Amino acid sequence: MVQCFLIHTLCPVAGLPDGGSRVLFSRVFGPEDSALTGPDPDLSPEEKRLLQKEKVAVVARQVRSACSLQREASGRPAVEAMLGEETAAMQEADSGVLRLGAGDPFPRGGCALWLAVQALGFTLVCQPHENLLLAESSLRSLARICLENLRLLGPGSEVVLKSDRIEAALHRLLPHGQLLFLNHRFGQILDKELAVYMAK
Repeated sequence: MVQCFLIHTLCPVAGLPDGGSRVLFSRVFGPEDSALTGPDPDLSPEEKRLLQKEKVAVVARQVRSACSLQREASGRPAVEAMLGEETAAMQEADSGVLRLGAGDPFPRGGCALWLAVQALGFTLVCQPHENLLLAESSLRSLARICLENLRLLGPGSEVVLKSDRIEAALHRLLPHGQLLFLNHRFGQILDKELAVYMAK
């Protein structure tokens, strides 16, 4: 099962310390109390929300660090794509997997699969026993749908204003955080449904 999905920045952002990353969108799946905040019953709802927000931000910072190291090691600069070049940007995207130990930052640990498309990071946090190939396929599908239909690489793109459309994609591709085995035909049907919804 997927614990959470997030879209975040990978480049320096004004107002953040070095190595910081801004979370633009996050969605937690499953019982939020046990998945992210732990079993502490003494926390108020606001304290649980803040703790969950901080734990998601920790994952974003870890992914930003891993992406920076991978890009430096490869020696190839990130290619800037323009609107309409989302497919090329996806083909040039960096990707990786991070192992999250128990308590770092989630109580049960897990794996963070990430995809870096220029200055945007797409990350899925999965339970440790999850099928990583299936999770990577789902992550690439989500990133492609977001980039192609929401034009996230364009100037002035506001992910926050498009959260309902991202939620619709998550509802179809990761219902309740469950990874789906999709054949090619069913994938095409989902793509058409999402394109119609996102065009509204």
